[in-house]
Amino acid sequence: MNAHLVALATVLVWGTTFVSTKVLLVDFAPVEILFARFLMAFAALCVLRPRMLRLQRRRHEVLFAAAGFTGIMLYYLLENVALVYTDASKVGVIVTVAPLFTALIAVALRAERAPKPLFYVGFVLAMAGVVLVSFPDPAALVGAGSAGSVAASGGAASDAGSPGILGLGINLGDVLALAAALVWAVYSTVIARIAALGYETIAVTKRTFAWGLAFMLPVLALSQPSLDVARFASAVNIGNLLFLGLIASAACFAMWGYAVSRLGAARTSVYIYLTPAITVTASVLVLGEPLTPQIVMGIVLVVGGLVLSARS
Repeated sequence: MNAHLVALATVLVWGTTFVSTKVLLVDFAPVEILFARFLMAFAALCVLRPRMLRLQRRRHEVLFAAAGFTGIMLYYLLENVALVYTDASKVGVIVTVAPLFTALIAVALRAERAPKPLFYVGFVLAMAGVVLVSFPDPAALVGAGSAGSVAASGGAASDAGSPGILGLGINLGDVLALAAALVWAVYSTVIARIAALGYETIAVTKRTFAWGLAFMLPVLALSQPSLDVARFASAVNIGNLLFLGLIASAACFAMWGYAVSRLGAARTSVYIYLTPAITVTASVLVLGEPLTPQIVMGIVLVVGGLVLSARS
């Protein structure tokens, strides 16, 4: 199997998960989608690797718990809630800056050498792109007062009608997406420490998923999930849940691991740069979200900043 095609297919799937989640938000609350997605993924990994992972040291459990809390529960919860308040295309672009935060954390922890000045140039460019994507398009403000409301069950609001932060016009969903990127950077740092311990990859992911599901349970209980089973009678809902749980979470993890093993982490990560374009394209075609010159310029700045930073 061609590793490049596997990496490309994985990124194509991951780029459309924002759209799939946005569709489900019409009938499901963010935490309900999150729990269902990773419960299915965990079940699939249990079939693939039935045996439990034996830890080398008991203290290693703290790392797995931290990975489950940050990378599985908190990151995806922030991402899903962000999708309630803003466009899927914007969330897809903003969370792409996570590798920049990861690099800064690694430097702060002295796990890596200080990057070259080109890295900081790329960081500034990427952040400028995030700001450009986050601030409302002046043309979109016309008629914002008549924007649609959020569905009572947790459905997604239109971007124009979303709440601003401190009256600056900054969308709450965009801020949550940026917070998710920062959380993913913390998760990446934790998972790197776990990887250095030499545990088998799928078994590590299964244990991390288990901790993530455990942390979701209190949030799920507090959210008072709906008992309306009619939501599961929809082929669209079932299809999107299966897509997120079995394909985007379980299968794509294995596919990405295969690609990294064949191409190396650096070459494989290049495909991540396609994610914003894939997400925006899918959002425009499926959800009918606007594609403005401002968003296009924001994507160019974010991807350009990531490329510059990676080269440094």
